[in-house]
Amino acid sequence: MTPQLKHKLKRRILLFWAALLAVVMLGGPAVAFSPVVPWGADPWETAPTPQSFQKIRGVWLTTNDMTMLRDSARVQSAMAELSQINFNTVYPVVWNSGYALYPSVVAQRAGIPYIHRGLAGQDILADVIHQAHRQGLLAIPWFEFGFMAPPSSELAMAHPDWLTQRQDGSQTSGSAAGEVVWLNPFKPEVQQFIASLIAEIASRYDIDGIQFDDHTALPSDFGYDPYTMALYQQETEQPVPSNPRDPAWMRWRADKITDFVAHLNQTVKQYRPNAIVSVSPNPYDTAYNSFLQDWVDWINRGLVDELLVQVYRWDMNSFTDHILRPEIQMAQTQIPVGIGILTGLRNRPMPMSMIQAKVLRATAQGLGVAFFYYESLWYDAPEPAAERQARFRDLFSVPASRFSLRRQV
Repeated sequence: MTPQLKHKLKRRILLFWAALLAVVMLGGPAVAFSPVVPWGADPWETAPTPQSFQKIRGVWLTTNDMTMLRDSARVQSAMAELSQINFNTVYPVVWNSGYALYPSVVAQRAGIPYIHRGLAGQDILADVIHQAHRQGLLAIPWFEFGFMAPPSSELAMAHPDWLTQRQDGSQTSGSAAGEVVWLNPFKPEVQQFIASLIAEIASRYDIDGIQFDDHTALPSDFGYDPYTMALYQQETEQPVPSNPRDPAWMRWRADKITDFVAHLNQTVKQYRPNAIVSVSPNPYDTAYNSFLQDWVDWINRGLVDELLVQVYRWDMNSFTDHILRPEIQMAQTQIPVGIGILTGLRNRPMPMSMIQAKVLRATAQGLGVAFFYYESLWYDAPEPAAERQARFRDLFSVPASRFSLRRQV
């Protein structure tokens, strides 16, 4: 190694440790660099500076919020509340438990009865989008369950050949939603079904985007069904590894999911070229190693317009460790990035002091925030609603409208 190369390598190492020390000591946003650098270039000299994107202040509207969502008057009131407190985005659920939460022709053709309408017979999704837009909020429907479905759902019962399995032949796994089966993300029939649902939403509704979450994925111990194993052997000329965590087997399946995300991106853009393709995965180590979601690659390939990382932690130190991850800092140089913050569960409320601390920690890093879920913002909560609303108003005292994006969508 020449003295010049030794000097350059030493300078890179010193710069890296200096940047890392600054993050730890000062808690400020680090200057991340993209892993995609021209061949032969110095990544420290070509590093992009962090971009200034419109900050996400969002909330998920879940099936836990269904009582509100079915009541048009309450939807109108909720959108007004959120707007007054300077939120700017809502993510209404449209796919959960194997059911479309809107009148879906695609779902009906697949043998899934449509059962969800508002109290007055209204289309819930259309109502939420209309009321959100009236209040200057973006509406990005949330495709929550992805490839996951309850084993007793009409979808799973009508299409058992669409399901994948573990090496021992078992087809179910535990989840926060209970026992579930997994649609095979590698089968053309499954891909066509999911893509058709997305096309239906994008073509029929005045959406600002579509969001996919941690279930547009597959647990890493699945994929041992005959179709997937034969496809792997055909493409690699290798036997399927018995170890589900075999690196080549992991990479092949993750790349297949990435290719499908690319197809979903194209589907959305076909109908709405400027719509936001949003993803809300787990932190990267869990996303890739446990669910074959390589969302870093999705960002680097330009398949994602917005990232919300679910950091649902009850411990502040763990929360902080996750939001300081280098892949999050890298993403901040390319697209709007936010952190998903849990505002409480029905059987485990979250104190407002903890929510406030997490918001301040995330925003200090230049990150946006989104909350899971609406009712637990200030209704299913340990403090009075008025008190929690006042403290959210303090956190978001300065407006951060994203509604100008609607001129492009």
